[in-house]
Parts: sequence; structure tokens; C-alpha cells
Amino acid sequence: MIIDVHAHYDDEAFLNDLEDVMARLKEENIIAISSSSSIESSKENIEIAKKYDNIYITVGIHPHEAKDAPNDFEDALFELARFEKNVAIGEIGLDYHYDFSPRDVQRDVFVRQIEVAKVLNLPIVVHSREAHKDTLDILKAHAIGKIPVLIHCYSGSVEMSRILRKHGIYISVGGVVTFQNAKKLVEVVKEYPLELLMLETDSPYLTPHPHRGKRNDSTYLKYVIQKIAQIKEVSEDVVIEKTTQNAKNFFGIK
Repeated sequence: MIIDVHAHYDDEAFLNDLEDVMARLKEENIIAISSSSSIESSKENIEIAKKYDNIYITVGIHPHEAKDAPNDFEDALFELARFEKNVAIGEIGLDYHYDFSPRDVQRDVFVRQIEVAKVLNLPIVVHSREAHKDTLDILKAHAIGKIPVLIHCYSGSVEMSRILRKHGIYISVGGVVTFQNAKKLVEVVKEYPLELLMLETDSPYLTPHPHRGKRNDSTYLKYVIQKIAQIKEVSEDVVIEKTTQNAKNFFGIK
């Protein structure tokens, strides 16, 4: 079994052939966690998870959507999060690259969602882009030592990854690690312990080499596995075994 801990199967890119994609995942013994970006997206993911037994979900509000979050979004989030195949609150966090939502709003919505996760005793899946200091400050104040934390599609420095590692924070790695210009991420993966690593695709985005530019899906994880095995000088089986166990433990998947 392989677990893709971060995909977006509610994305319109899968509107016309989701059933075929899900069948391919099942053939290859892949479980995927479809991550939400808004209250509406969370509802869509619940419907997908009801239909496909190899799909789990996370519910949450992405920083891009923070500006549109209802004042009382926690009420809806509590209800959605109790869905039996929901395994975390996410993706939540900060994005200072695009700044689609004001930064103070991003921070407020991030913290409030962490508080929901703490009440429900759920892990969080964090999006952090060009906001690593503020992300870490919020995690230190509200999450670390209280609930498990995964930073998906890690894009920070080697130095920041060393701090995360000390706090027992998981990171997930996807197709970017196969890109020719991914020197920084290769160094991070080389140092980061396998015990704190997970696999992701961020489908339909960030398709790994040699299929870059095409729509991504969880069957392309094999290229990420190959690259991580090469970087860490272990077998692909070891990468699969360790990352799958990490995901099972983190998300409570049996």
C-alpha cells in the first residue's frame, strides 16, 4: 500500500474522469487523502469519500480562501470534521507569495482552525509559502506539543527544516523533488529523517518529471518514491514502508 497524503480530487480537473482515476488508484493499491480549501470544498470531498473507499479527506479553509470565510466558520468546520473519513483539519496556513487574503486575516483563520483541531484532537495539514517564520511562530504558540503537525509540499530552507525536525513536525514531499532546479529540497530530503517524511502529489498540480506539465494524479507517486530512495540511498520498498506507516500513524488510518 502507498498513501498519497495530499491531493485535490474535488478539483475541476477531475470533473470528467474521476471514476477512471479512482479505478487506477485502486488497481495500484494507492490510498489518497483529498484535501479541502473551503467549506464548500470540504462538502465536495465528503461526497467523494462516500463514493470511493480508498479516499480519505481533510476539511479546512486554505489561506487563499481565508478572506471569504464566514465569521462563524468554526460551527460548520466542527460539523464537517466529524465525518467518519475525515482525518485532519487542512489545508490551513499562510501564503505570503500570492497574498490572495490579507495577512492578518490569514493568521486569524489559521489560528482559529488550529483551535478546532485541538478540540477534536485531530492533526493539522499546513500550507506555508514564503511565510515560514510566521507559520512556525503560530505553530509554537498553538499546536506543537498539543496536536500532530504536517507541513505539506515543504518549500522552506534547510535551516528551517532543522528547526521543524527538532519539534517532531512531519513534512510531505511531492513532484517538486524531481525537478532539475530542486536543489534546496533535495538537501532537505537528504537530512530529514524518514520517520518524519510522507509522500504527496498535490494533484492535479506539481506533476513530477518526466510528466511535468500534464495533469497530476496519485499514480505518479512512483517518481517521487524513486527520487527519495535515490537521495536517501535506500530501497524504494523502504521509502514506501516508512512513509506509509508514518501516514497511518499520523492520520489514524487502519
